[in-house]
Amino acid sequence: MKNKLIPILCVLAAIGFVASVYSVFFVAPLDFEVDKVTGHLNGSSLFFNQKIVYFHVAHAMVLFTSVFVAGIASALYLRTRKPGYDDVASAAVDVAVVFGAAVLATGSIWAKAAWGVWWNWEPRLTMSLLLWLILVGYVLVRRFAGPSADRVAAGMAIFGMVGVPFIYAMVGQDSHPASGGNGVVATLKPGERGVFWLSVATFMLWFVALVIMRLQSTRAERELREMRERGLDLGVLS
Repeated sequence: MKNKLIPILCVLAAIGFVASVYSVFFVAPLDFEVDKVTGHLNGSSLFFNQKIVYFHVAHAMVLFTSVFVAGIASALYLRTRKPGYDDVASAAVDVAVVFGAAVLATGSIWAKAAWGVWWNWEPRLTMSLLLWLILVGYVLVRRFAGPSADRVAAGMAIFGMVGVPFIYAMVGQDSHPASGGNGVVATLKPGERGVFWLSVATFMLWFVALVIMRLQSTRAERELREMRERGLDLGVLS
């Protein structure tokens, strides 16, 4: 079933990506406001630069989803010691690292348009960078920490999951382009919401497809290691 599911997800995601790009650049309106008193353009208008929101926030939502998947799977692994949960956590983190990098990159582009600088050490950006570094650390621990790598990495995944609500809570801070009390989604205009959710759905499809593919690879790697260890114990391998 999984072998059939992956191509279906990839095709749907590819179609969604084409539709999203077209909708973002040709359907969604430009972001600008006119002051009712002076009749001049509002200085906070981002115009074409605002379109990065459809990619930045969508990637952030996928990032948070993958971190929660990894954190929950890691907690279940520490409780049950079932390797399947560890495989899920590892696959989710590998995908999260990629989406996290995209969040930081698109966030920098957005910051340049909104603040005039590529990076500002405000709490939300700093916490997002910290979360990504935790994910990178997870990958490094899994590769180099030795026999205890699975347990140490599981703790890191849980720690990263705990930090997600704090990052989300910072969305209302005035210094962040997503500010506005309830965040970006609440401030989208009617012509923007459909395009936004299309982009989110598209990247969620990519997320599911990538996690399944990475899970298959992770499981195969684990089974190969177990076979090698059994071979060493039996004296078949040296």
